[in-house]
Amino acid sequence: MATRITRALLRGWPLPSDEDVRSKEDRGRVLVVGGSRQIPGAVTLAGEAALRAGAGKLMVVTGMDAASHLAVTLPEAAVVGVPLDETGEMRALDAAQVDLARQAGAVLVGPGMATARSPVSAQVARVATALVADAGSLHADALAPAAGRLIITPHIPEMADLMDLRPSDVARECVDVAKEAASRFGAVVVLKGPTTWIAAPDGTLWVHDIDAPGLGTSGSGDVLAGVVTGLVARGATLAQAAVWGVALHARAGVMASRQVGRLGFLARELLPRLPRVMDRL
Repeated sequence: MATRITRALLRGWPLPSDEDVRSKEDRGRVLVVGGSRQIPGAVTLAGEAALRAGAGKLMVVTGMDAASHLAVTLPEAAVVGVPLDETGEMRALDAAQVDLARQAGAVLVGPGMATARSPVSAQVARVATALVADAGSLHADALAPAAGRLIITPHIPEMADLMDLRPSDVARECVDVAKEAASRFGAVVVLKGPTTWIAAPDGTLWVHDIDAPGLGTSGSGDVLAGVVTGLVARGATLAQAAVWGVALHARAGVMASRQVGRLGFLARELLPRLPRVMDRL
């Protein structure tokens, strides 16, 4: 039996209080690892989303080709560039870069990365205190080291690849597949779609429905992953961050639908709406 995510549920499960916050360190440190030559902007969306969710400090590790530009366009972040390989993906991190993952309260890996088996995802998974895995990091060998401290955020085709199923099988059996993935990977699973299913390893299940088709757009998933990571950094549990992240992202989409248009708003237009939605809840 799934618990429906409602305003009443969220208000009865409040996010960590900001009453004792004295500095940005008290609000948590996020590290976003991702990007490639082909998709350099995904980490920008995810990183800003983490800050909009209330995280206090942001670090980004991305491809060297885009690092300087990213540091200017996202001045709130400390940015580290990594050499790219011949395919345009990041090469393995050095020891200092891996250590950034140890220092962070929450790490997001995968936005803008290809689904090829990069060594970066597993490097980060081995040392992160809490890991959110999205997009290019969604493969079993990258997830295994983070079991028990992991959130994964696949859409249906990504879940099909991860579980060696057909997308039609996942779409037909969303609940069972999400629960199986949560158990197999020791993860809180966010199976994204117009109806989003969230499954915890202990079998607890939540469901969220939204009528905002404009959320089905490039970069929207990067924003969701960033929000979830920012909430973890602030001190939310993995399950709470997943539930609240899905709700905040969806409600920002509804607000954008009303103010911009039902279709055609951009993922980056969700970002300034997130704090307002969070305040209302």
